[in-house]
Amino acid sequence: MEKIITELKELIIETLALEDIGVEDIETEAPLFDDGLGLDSIDALELGVALKNKYQVSVKEENEEDIKKYFYSVQSLANFITSKRGEQV
Repeated sequence: MEKIITELKELIIETLALEDIGVEDIETEAPLFDDGLGLDSIDALELGVALKNKYQVSVKEENEEDIKKYFYSVQSLANFITSKRGEQV
């Protein structure tokens, strides 16, 4: 799980061009939006595309409430990806 968490942090930084932020600056359990990392809806769209490209998982068929839960934190994204890929969490 640590590997995918680190990969997700790197993916967020790369995809969203967060030049002044390092992997160690992103808290695993902290919110990605609003008071946390401060991402917005455009960032969520870009991140969704990046997740699909890297992990072959899509949130397209999920409902809005579930999507909000999945994108809450790096940890919740890692849990979503591993569950979609049938891996142990």
